[in-house]
Amino acid sequence: MSESQSEWTDTPPLPTGVERSASYMADQLGRGFLHHDRRERDAAVEAFAKVDVIQFEHLDEVEARTAAEGYVDALWAKDEVENSCRDDDGEIDVDRLADADWSAVEDGFERRAEVVGIDPEYAPLTTEAWIKHKVGGDYWTPMMEAQMLELRVALQDPEYPDKPRYGQHGFGPEPTRYALGVELHDTRQYEQGREAMTPYFQRILDAHDE
Repeated sequence: MSESQSEWTDTPPLPTGVERSASYMADQLGRGFLHHDRRERDAAVEAFAKVDVIQFEHLDEVEARTAAEGYVDALWAKDEVENSCRDDDGEIDVDRLADADWSAVEDGFERRAEVVGIDPEYAPLTTEAWIKHKVGGDYWTPMMEAQMLELRVALQDPEYPDKPRYGQHGFGPEPTRYALGVELHDTRQYEQGREAMTPYFQRILDAHDE
């Protein structure tokens, strides 16, 4: 059974303070994307910052917010690029969008990567993922690779996914969950999206506890 957007917003309000739990982090990530959908920039930054301050233990609150702002700036720049490529009927011209200047989007992701300490390839990979997400094509491969790079910093493990023997290719189970979360968001299955992302964040919290 799929969930409506109203079912997401009807959940009980979260506590004022940040809660160190995987389900809370998954909820805040989803809320960040919903705030983006609704053009609520400050609320989107707030939600993403709550995730970043937990998943990146080496960042203080100011740095975590700066990282979140870079991400949100990229999302807003993405929307501006899309809107600049609409035709008279308001539909996006996919060919124009594919050829558009996405540098402002990449700049936002670069700022995030610099603050967090993510491999610089994170920015072009994430930008490529969002372009293909909109114009068509394999967006999930660059997205999963980018999330693998981000996850390595969150885990403080540059060898992740560090598979023990066979099946060495691939980006690990957590980045795969992230791509699934995007698909579930696209299909408005918000509760399932939270459930898919909760183990992603639990993996990070478990690493912090080691």
